[in-house]
Order: sequence, then C-alpha cells, then structure tokens
Amino acid sequence: MSTTNSVTQVNNALDNALNGSSSSSSASAGAASSLTMSDFLTLMTTQLTNQDPTQPMDSTQFVSQLAQFAQVSGIQSMQSSLATLTSSMLSSQALSGASLVGTSVLTSATAANLSAAGGSLSGAVTVPAGASNVVVQVVDASGATVDQISVSSQQGQNGFTWNGETSSGANAPAGTYTFQAVANVGSASQAPAVSMIGTVESVSINQTTNTLTLNTPQLGAVPFSSVQSIN
Repeated sequence: MSTTNSVTQVNNALDNALNGSSSSSSASAGAASSLTMSDFLTLMTTQLTNQDPTQPMDSTQFVSQLAQFAQVSGIQSMQSSLATLTSSMLSSQALSGASLVGTSVLTSATAANLSAAGGSLSGAVTVPAGASNVVVQVVDASGATVDQISVSSQQGQNGFTWNGETSSGANAPAGTYTFQAVANVGSASQAPAVSMIGTVESVSINQTTNTLTLNTPQLGAVPFSSVQSIN
C-alpha cells in the first residue's frame, strides 16, 4: 500500500468515526461512543507517521478533527452529568416525600371520601371581599344535601370541618361527599372556590416525569404541585 493511500485511508477513518453518516450532534455523539481518545490519538499519530515529508497533509484537517472530537466528547460528558443530576433529584424527592407521610395537605378539590361513619372531613373556602352568609353544603352521592356548615365571611381562605353528621344529628354513612360553597356578595350569590384536606399515607414518584404524588384516603392521589399548604 502506498504512503499516500495509507494517509488517505486513515484520514477517511477519522472523518467517518467523527461524523458518521450524519452531521447532527446526535449522530456525532453516537460516533464518539465507538472512538475513544486513545483511538483518536493513535489514528492521528499514524497520519503524521505515514505522510510524505515532501507533501505534508493539510494541518487544518487535524485541527478540524480535534475540534469535532472535543465537541462530541463534551456532549457525552453533558449527557452523563444530566443523568447524574436526574438521579440526585429523584433521591431528593424520595426523601422529601417520605417526610410528608402523616402530614395534612390542602389542595383544590370539591369531593372527599368519608372512610367510616362517625369520621370527619375538613377543608377551606376562599371567601371573596364583601361576602356575607357563607355556607358549605355537604352533598351525598345521590345529590341530596345532608348538612350545611357556616363559614366565616372574612375575606380570604377560611377553614371548616364537617363532623360527619347529617342535619338531623345522625352519623352519615361512609362514602364520597361533595362540598359546595355559597356566599352572598351584595345582591348576588357566588360560589367561592373550595379546597379539601387529606392525610398523606404514602408517596409515589414517577421516574418518567420526575413528579411526586401524595396518596391520601380522603382525596386519593394528589399531585405535589397542586398542594396549597402542608400542616
């Protein structure tokens, strides 16, 4: 094999390894995964060793190839760093989630599950300015209003607790109940926003979306991003 052909073949090997079949970053990163720094230096040294001293290869090719290798090598390092960061975030979320077990969280909701007769459910109403006679109606699964709770008319988020009894004083059966707020504002009636409280029994982490979910018996699965307050 002639010196010129050897240099040409080595040079082509370098170009193919660095560029692959595509000039995109992802293709270059794939090529770099099969070409180590040791391989690159070996190929480049072979180029220098076999070139014709009277007709040296263009030095700009070496500079260009070295720059390409540095670029794809940097992409690989960045991908590795991102993977490490994601793993650390998941671990941090797991620890944070574990510390929430046993706490009460407030989130936007209008329905909650009464797990047993004689239990209670709590929540809050966001009362608008100028409101009066604010009440929360407790509605069962059939659509019947079983009780009514008075709430402070002070502007802002005001809490309430339903003792689990009907308006007649009897214990309401276990089941899902809906809470609807009604407030008089001037001469009109409004329906302020209602939030409910749930007790965190466990937490779940979605490793695909990197999100934390709080599991409660009253509200079911609650996305951590929707939590308004933690007690």
